[in-house]
Amino acid sequence: MNPSENFVRFAAECELMAKFTHISENRTVWIRMAERWLRCAELNDRQTSTAHDANLAKRHRTATHSNGREFCD
Repeated sequence: MNPSENFVRFAAECELMAKFTHISENRTVWIRMAERWLRCAELNDRQTSTAHDANLAKRHRTATHSNGREFCD
């Protein structure tokens, strides 16, 4: 399971706790924790996507340079 999936699962657990608590202040805390876990999942997805895009671009540049045409005299 990747980190984002874990974060979403943690958020769901917090939402469940918020649903079953009888104290308003605790409900607010659980909901905020769930929101934070979801933000962590979104951030991880963005960072993973950015890293993936950077790796693709790097491979593309490497493939372009390795064909030898760039370095011919």
